[in-house]
Amino acid sequence: MDLQLKEKVIIITGAAKGIGRSIAEVFAKEDAIAVIVGRKAADNKKVVDEITAQGKKADQFVAELSKPEDCAKVVAQIVAKFGRIDGLVNNAGVNDGVGLESGNYEGFMASLHKNVVHYYLMAHYALPELIKSKGAIVNITSKTAETGQGNTSAYAAANGGRNALTREWAVELLKYGIRVNAVVVAECWTPAYETWIETLTDAQEKLNEITAKIPLENRMTTAEEIANMTVFLMSGRSSHTTGQIIHVDGGYVHLDRALANA
Repeated sequence: MDLQLKEKVIIITGAAKGIGRSIAEVFAKEDAIAVIVGRKAADNKKVVDEITAQGKKADQFVAELSKPEDCAKVVAQIVAKFGRIDGLVNNAGVNDGVGLESGNYEGFMASLHKNVVHYYLMAHYALPELIKSKGAIVNITSKTAETGQGNTSAYAAANGGRNALTREWAVELLKYGIRVNAVVVAECWTPAYETWIETLTDAQEKLNEITAKIPLENRMTTAEEIANMTVFLMSGRSSHTTGQIIHVDGGYVHLDRALANA
């Protein structure tokens, strides 16, 4: 199926690793220009080099997205180079464990800047170009907004904000024909997830316990599965889909987990 993404300039934040990287790779496979935005040039460049080595198109720009001035600067740099923006994938963030008991005001506010403020800023600065191109926005969000997790108040609040902004922007941008959707991540296997699981005393036992509770196939979601949905939602093939918060999670959030052992 032709997803109608050829030569489209798509910004993906936090695309040097994990889910963001897979999103960039899938866009490139669809002949879009994957524009990677992240804080480390060396990490960004590794992804760009791998994509271009396969004859596909990608570029990278450095920004510390928790700094508002960097968000404005990087969008301006992208427009200066490509002359257009066709899509924005807000993905960058970190589950940083700022809890109600363990956290503080400064940490809470810093976490919001790391996890949701730049979603707003990147969309705000990219909007003039998205209006011209009649582009689209996809926000990557987390189940923590709906299920909670414990000791991660700021991250949960940020993801609640991501979901709310998805619906709000879908309404506000209707008049421009700009579609806005979200992809919710639950238990997805990434380098960061692997690093976390390995900190546990019995990592394999805990992993088995988690996957046993995922109804569909009792396995983790792959980063590529998140990427496939993200790219579809950005594409012209989802032309009448907006304001949707879509869970790519094997039924983890909404299905009765008793089904996993049925």
